[in-house]
Amino acid sequence: MQVLVRDNNVDQALRVLKKKLQREGVFREMKARRAYEKPSEKRAREKGEAVRRARKAARKLAQREGIVPGARARKR
Repeated sequence: MQVLVRDNNVDQALRVLKKKLQREGVFREMKARRAYEKPSEKRAREKGEAVRRARKAARKLAQREGIVPGARARKR
């Protein structure tokens, strides 16, 4: 993974690096590897993640088809 430092602006490069690592899931994986996870806990967590993904996909599909109103736009 590479991050370009422009005009010696290291702070901006660090922000970009952190965002890339976050997107890749590196922080989540590091947190998960800190302690041992029992196989039963791992199965339960993975099943929960799968359920959340399925619900999110169903919600997005319903929004596209017009069954459920879409996400509201935020006021700024």
